[in-house]
Amino acid sequence: MSYALMAGLGAGAGVGVLLIAAGLTGREVFNAWPGRRGARFGSGLTSLRLGVGVFAALVVWAVTGWIAGGLLAGGAAVAAPRLMGGGARRRAEIARTEAIASWTEMVRDSIVAASGLEEAIVATARVAPAPIGVEVRALVNRLQHQSLADSLAQFGASLRHPSADMVVTSLVIAIRMEASDLSGLLSRLADAIRGDARMRVRVEVGRARVRTATKVIVGVVAVAAMFLAVTNQTYLAVYNTPTGQLVLVVIAGVFALGAWLLERMAATELPERFTARTNASPGGGST
Repeated sequence: MSYALMAGLGAGAGVGVLLIAAGLTGREVFNAWPGRRGARFGSGLTSLRLGVGVFAALVVWAVTGWIAGGLLAGGAAVAAPRLMGGGARRRAEIARTEAIASWTEMVRDSIVAASGLEEAIVATARVAPAPIGVEVRALVNRLQHQSLADSLAQFGASLRHPSADMVVTSLVIAIRMEASDLSGLLSRLADAIRGDARMRVRVEVGRARVRTATKVIVGVVAVAAMFLAVTNQTYLAVYNTPTGQLVLVVIAGVFALGAWLLERMAATELPERFTARTNASPGGGST
């Protein structure tokens, strides 16, 4: 009972320190509400993970009396969502890629009925795919007070996606060079982007086995460690000494390195982004 009380008091103290630090720095803590996007969402999610990590570290320290164990538990709690999850983020990235291809096709189809590229982009504002709908509407709003090239450049910067950069760069070049077959260009871009999305789906399927193995290995090790800590503390008494704590850190470091390598094997790296130089003239000089 005393351990539970100590853990509760320690967790409360950790949350209090987190809230004080957030108040002093002016940052929001629990702002990861569904549907919110951008830096504030990431900041809130990071703060939440840190809070969970502090809580886990204090609980393990209170139960086992191991300082090293508490620090390792806190680090594991912070890293676990990235190591054990990520599926939703990868699926969202694929959906975003397909949305860029669909929007490119919408612009192509709208050019036939519209009088120009700018009017075609405006026509896609209401029917833009949901994963990029906010960015498309922001692009249309910028067109009211910015040039088309500058608005497209900011559109690519807001999407932060290699496929979007390819579309933006191609459109900006087409604007300056007055391309005659813009519909054909957009069709080829859409086909290339959809091919990229299909490739990512195949990669995800091929790496699913590695991700499953990672989750099983990490989960079994974590459950076994917790089971021994609760049911057979005598077996773990060797770690009560400073030398035992050092050995515990080394063992945990080996497992952490293996888990990181497994996560790296299953990760999909995007190509480097590139953006159109909106201030460059067709001849290559600057204005």
